[in-house]
Amino acid sequence: MQLTVCFFWGCGIFLASGYNSFSRSMEAIGKKQYQVQHGSCSYTFLLPETDNCRSSASFVSNAVQRDAPLDYDDSVQRLQLLENIMENNTQWLMKVLNQTTRLELQLLEHSLSTNKLERQISDQTNEITKLQEKNSFLEKRVLEMEDKHTLQLKSIKDEKDQLQVLVARQNSIIEELEKQLVTATVNNSVLQKQQHDLMETVHNLLTMISTPNSAKNNFIAKEEQISFKDCAEAFKSGLTTSGIYTLTVPSTAQEKKAYCDMETGGGGWTVIQRREDGSVDFHRTWKEYKMGFGDPAGEYWLGNEFVSQLTNQKRYVLKIHLKDWEGNEAYSLYDHFSLANEELKYRIYLKGLTGTAGKISSISQPGNDFSTKDADNDKCICKCSQMLTGGWWFDACGPSNLNGMYYPLRQNNNKFNGIKWYYWKGSGYSLKATTMMIRPADF
Repeated sequence: MQLTVCFFWGCGIFLASGYNSFSRSMEAIGKKQYQVQHGSCSYTFLLPETDNCRSSASFVSNAVQRDAPLDYDDSVQRLQLLENIMENNTQWLMKVLNQTTRLELQLLEHSLSTNKLERQISDQTNEITKLQEKNSFLEKRVLEMEDKHTLQLKSIKDEKDQLQVLVARQNSIIEELEKQLVTATVNNSVLQKQQHDLMETVHNLLTMISTPNSAKNNFIAKEEQISFKDCAEAFKSGLTTSGIYTLTVPSTAQEKKAYCDMETGGGGWTVIQRREDGSVDFHRTWKEYKMGFGDPAGEYWLGNEFVSQLTNQKRYVLKIHLKDWEGNEAYSLYDHFSLANEELKYRIYLKGLTGTAGKISSISQPGNDFSTKDADNDKCICKCSQMLTGGWWFDACGPSNLNGMYYPLRQNNNKFNGIKWYYWKGSGYSLKATTMMIRPADF
């Protein structure tokens, strides 16, 4: 767009930058050129000489006259309108320039942000690459360690298998040795029992020859098996010699053989248990412990049913006599002893402990039910009777078991299933001999 303007004080042409062709045509007719720079745009003013002003004015006037018959005021108004249009266009152009500048600044900021983001992405990419390399290294190390661990496990498994084979062989050897030992012990026990019976027979014969008539009567009464309620009653009847007597089961006509100790502590003791040589197996069933087993002349168990009925007739005391393999002896005396009936699992009741076999009772209190290998009534899930052998009032396997496995001298230590009385000799010492005997508290 181009615009030609004439003022009263002279004539001039205003050109916006870009209209260079018109500018060159004006220079050709000898006009003076003035240029003004505004931002990124330039404005050029061509001022005519004085002589040429009229001709220019005449040219404009003629041009105007050719367009329309306008008067001077109309020309001024038209010129003013054109100036306003030019001013509006200039303002619009300035707004466009400002908007362009803001867009350029935003574009620059965006470019800077993009560069920064690209750098961050590049840094993160480098970090990811490093982590991937590190992860690959760690995976390789893990695989190596897994291979090494697998080899170690295989080696340990092979060693375990070898040890199991060795243990199995040793167990077989130990079992065979134990069988041989038991056989030898039984043979030895049989010989000892025969010797004991022979000596007792000789002793009784000598007693008959050398003792007065009252003692002979005792021996004769014993041989004739006169029946008594317990050994205390036999003692009070005048039979004061220790030996085997016939007792009558309370409230029945059944008879039972028992050994009576007529010497210890004033006599009158009914022996309900005795261990001395390992000749009798005490790992028995519930029924066997109920009815009794063994030989009253040697090792035996009198029977839970008989003892239960006897001790519920009146108050009885219990004395437990113990011997170790070093020649020491001790005892525990309970002032009140009784067994419940079979329905109550022959539960034991004890009170009033005195004696030299420990200040604490090795039979757990309060009373516990009786257990055997086929009747588990203890308080342990491990079945104490099967683990420790024998029938006893185990509690949770407890500190005592006088019916455990019999071990001879030099084999009696560290035997937790042996004949045990914890508060005298500890848990791993198996005793040489034990005797449990009862008599009325008012004897």
